[in-house]
Amino acid sequence: MKRIVAGDLEVAYLDQGPRDGFPAVLLHGFPYDVHAYDEVVPRLAEKGIRCIVPYLRGYGPTRFLSADTPRSGQQAALGNDLRALLDALDIPRAILAGYDWGGRAACVVAALWPERARGLISCGDGYNIQDIANAGMPAAPEQERRFWYQYYLHSERGRAGLEQNRRALTHLLWELWSPTWRFDAETFERSAAAFDNLDFVEVVIHSYRHRYGLVPSDPALQSLEAQLADQPAITVPAIVLEGADDGVDPPAELDRHASHFTGSYERRIIPGTGHNLPQEAPDAFVRAICDLSGKR
Repeated sequence: MKRIVAGDLEVAYLDQGPRDGFPAVLLHGFPYDVHAYDEVVPRLAEKGIRCIVPYLRGYGPTRFLSADTPRSGQQAALGNDLRALLDALDIPRAILAGYDWGGRAACVVAALWPERARGLISCGDGYNIQDIANAGMPAAPEQERRFWYQYYLHSERGRAGLEQNRRALTHLLWELWSPTWRFDAETFERSAAAFDNLDFVEVVIHSYRHRYGLVPSDPALQSLEAQLADQPAITVPAIVLEGADDGVDPPAELDRHASHFTGSYERRIIPGTGHNLPQEAPDAFVRAICDLSGKR
């Protein structure tokens, strides 16, 4: 595990593979951590790809530098953190790959700073930039049911529940979102230790409230949120991976995100796979990275 000061954070991250190799930044989601890539990284490193796997803000050993920095979980914060990490590591361009929150960070950078992305792997909700202005519009009832945890976290009862029952709540989400993944207690606990970060609850609560316009942005990030409100296109080469058994964001028959991608674009639905795609289907994830990098 390495650490580096990047923007508002001291970021803890894994750095494996040849130092001068083709760089790829692999980003985890909520509620997961860097162990989602345990089977992905060695395979990519063998192919000459340098893998950077950071703990996101609010997870594991990553820490805020100042007590005064808002513990924001908004999309602009995640994207800005990723850009700052690339700057700190002196990586001009990389393949950006992630799922859930990590996929959102990757999409934000690919959309706002395309010169930093050699390509994009986005799992699940392919165009993972939130349309906050329309977040209050109702979804189909079945999807509203899947989003129960978001509405729960909008309440102070939900905040207290996450604080007091973070292991039980996140374990339940793993089960619901990946119904065909038979993970064991050791696998879960290896990742769940990252949720003991002192800022985890505040960052998570802000994330799930901000995306519905219920709480304000970090003022320092407002200009980035304004750009994201325009739903900018993603112009870099992109592959979207979707788990066929995803319990929170199941793939739709029609690709409702394709119009947001104006460069080369491919959507792949992975059978027998839920929400935590790199950990459940490492072969498919490695293949996508290799297809974008040319490292077969």
